[in-house]
Amino acid sequence: MAEIVRMPKLSDTMTEGVVAEWHKSVGDSIESGDLLADIETDKATMEFESFQEGVLLHIGVEKGQTAPVDSILAILGEKDEDVTALLKEDEEPQKSNKDEVSDTEIIPPKAEEVKPVEVSQPAPQPAPSFSIDQTANTTSFPPSTTVSNGIVKASPLAKKLADERGLNLNLIKGTGTDGRIVKRDIENFQGKVSFSGVESFVDEPVSQMRKVIAQRLAESKFSAPHFYLTVSIHMDNAMEVRTSINKSINPLKVSFNDLVVKAVAVSLKENPKVNASWYGDFIRYNEHVHIGVAVAVDEGLLVPVVRFADEKPLTQIGAEVKEFAQKAKDKKLQPEDWAGNTFTISNLGMFGIDEFTAIVNPPDSCILAVGGIQQVPVVKNGQVVPGNVMKATLSCDHRVVDGAVGSAFLNSFKNYLENPVLLLGKDSI
Repeated sequence: MAEIVRMPKLSDTMTEGVVAEWHKSVGDSIESGDLLADIETDKATMEFESFQEGVLLHIGVEKGQTAPVDSILAILGEKDEDVTALLKEDEEPQKSNKDEVSDTEIIPPKAEEVKPVEVSQPAPQPAPSFSIDQTANTTSFPPSTTVSNGIVKASPLAKKLADERGLNLNLIKGTGTDGRIVKRDIENFQGKVSFSGVESFVDEPVSQMRKVIAQRLAESKFSAPHFYLTVSIHMDNAMEVRTSINKSINPLKVSFNDLVVKAVAVSLKENPKVNASWYGDFIRYNEHVHIGVAVAVDEGLLVPVVRFADEKPLTQIGAEVKEFAQKAKDKKLQPEDWAGNTFTISNLGMFGIDEFTAIVNPPDSCILAVGGIQQVPVVKNGQVVPGNVMKATLSCDHRVVDGAVGSAFLNSFKNYLENPVLLLGKDSI
């Protein structure tokens, strides 16, 4: 007998999924445990195995399409079995719900029928292409054959010369066959600015990940009253300690981010009121320390979790973060990899960002935004000398954390990074 395979709920926040790939086709025999499809959730692309057996009779969601959780993903049954009745039966409850809603609607009185008047309009004319010769102060209209289907037509030698001279081929008028750009066009180009006269843009559908990021961060920003605390941290000692550690553990490496994670974890143990979560009717103060580390991917942002970070050595923290980053880029993170964070770190220092603020990642009460290390003038012993400074901004949910509590945490964090030997116990590396 035919059975429906429904769109699975692969994460707590998943409301709909996208079929990234089908591994079976209609007519294929399916065994329990066979890989049926890859499903893109709000967090990652996950493999979906069939729990049923039979022949694949119907595919309800084509590759690339989106469908809500519990909708028909596929139907399995015996070969050549008719599934029409099963599909119709599944549609009945939805139709019934729509009918109930329509029964309660107030139907407005029928407006007087108005006959539409046809108005003839001239057909739109394409915008002409033109170029301005800045040297001659003249305007000319080049042929439109230089660009075909969005691709500039140019000889290989012309492309090479344009690349060497840093010229944009879209700005050069071609004089070769069918408007092709050739060597002489590159050599004769003298500051002519060409305009295609055509506006262009690309619309990309919003991914499941980006939808959930937008929803969750909007809810956080507009429901949690944020306030921000920033400190400047002198990183000279941290830089020296890191260099010494890396020499002693070569070929392993400890990054500044590893030091940041460790310093945050130890500071949370000293300031447990920051290691808290808002749950509406109560505040949960976590005794364990699970640090979420924001990782940028093409579709948005993922936050895998380093568990019990205060108990782990620097090398283990670094290894886990690297592994998570790779799994995130490969869309291989599993639900357990991103669940359970009690605090979040967002580090954009490696992207050349000096300072920024981040939005609290629910249900955490705080998130730390870490900038890059900058060499700036600092005052030491009454003298202005070069120094290395890093800025960190703590975003706090004021429902849970007050200014004094957040400040105490930041002071602990600053102290550990400015005196990193305090982090280095027997099992700290």
